[in-house]
Amino acid sequence: MRKALQLLAVLLILAAVITWAATGASRGWTKTSVPVKTLDPVTGIEAINYQPKFIAGVDFLGAAFGGAVLLVGASFIFRKPKINQPTNNN
Repeated sequence: MRKALQLLAVLLILAAVITWAATGASRGWTKTSVPVKTLDPVTGIEAINYQPKFIAGVDFLGAAFGGAVLLVGASFIFRKPKINQPTNNN
């Protein structure tokens, strides 16, 4: 169980870093929408519209690393299995 929790922590960190990098590696807060400039074809006026898009930020990484720390900490609750060695009773 101990190794499983530690492996899960490593996988969580890897998944978070890959997701963060794949969505734009934002060094700010996580965004769920992005501004897009559009040009009105009739008047020629620029407008800003927001489109839904997920961009993971450092808070996403922080939450993932915090979860990984909790998993590693929980792995220390479980003891290492003791190997029974034969006793030499002479």
